[in-house]
Amino acid sequence: MATDKPQPQDALEVRVRRIHRRDLNRTWEFLKLVFRDVNRETVEYQRPRSKRRFMEVYTSEWIEQLLYEVDGEIVGYSECAFEATGDDNWVNPRWFEKRGMRPLFVEELAVHPDYQGRGVGSFMMDQLQHLARTRGCTHLVLEVAENNESALAWYRARNFYKLDAAIFMAQKVPGEPDLLPPRRIKRRPKVSPEAAASPNTGPMPETPAAKPAARKGRAAAKKSG
Repeated sequence: MATDKPQPQDALEVRVRRIHRRDLNRTWEFLKLVFRDVNRETVEYQRPRSKRRFMEVYTSEWIEQLLYEVDGEIVGYSECAFEATGDDNWVNPRWFEKRGMRPLFVEELAVHPDYQGRGVGSFMMDQLQHLARTRGCTHLVLEVAENNESALAWYRARNFYKLDAAIFMAQKVPGEPDLLPPRRIKRRPKVSPEAAASPNTGPMPETPAAKPAARKGRAAAKKSG
C-alpha cells in the first residue's frame, strides 16, 4: 500500500483556489503591502490605481484571480487573462497572431515578503503553466519593471525572454527661471539749463513745498498793510 512521502516537521502546505467576493478587501490590502516598496521605485504603478478598478477586475469574464494560502493566510496572488481586454489595455493581439502565439497574459504575480524564496512563487508559476496548457495557450506573457532586478533574474531563471516591448523614455528639458532677467529701459531725457530758462518752456509747475511759503508771504503783506 502506497503512502505519502513524510514531510519535515517544519514544512507548510500552500493551497490554491479561485478568489471569492468575500476575499476582495483583504486581497487588496495584501497587494498594497506587497507592492508598497516597488511602487516607490517605478514609473508605472504595478497595481490598478484604485480599489474600484480592482473590484471591476473581479467581474471580468476573461480574467482568472487565484489566491494561494498557508493556514488560511494569503501568501500569494496571481491574475491572468486569456484575452487582451479592457479600455486601458495597450497590447496588440496581432503581434502574437503573426508569430503563432496563443498567450496567457499574466497580469499579476505577487508573493508575500515573508514567503519569498520559500517555494511559493515556483508553485504559483507551475499553476499558471498548468492553466495555460489546459486552455490551449502556448506562452505565458507578462510585464515587469526594467529596474526590478530581482524579479527579472527570477523570470530569466525560468526561461522567460524579452519581447519587442516598449520602454519608457524621458528627455531632460533645459531649465529656465520662472521670472525674466532684468531688462534695460530708456533713461528720462535730460533738460539743459538754457532750455529750462527759455520762456517757451512754460511756467514750472508749483510744487507742494512752495505752497506754504506763498501763503506765508501773502499773510505777511496783509499784516504790514
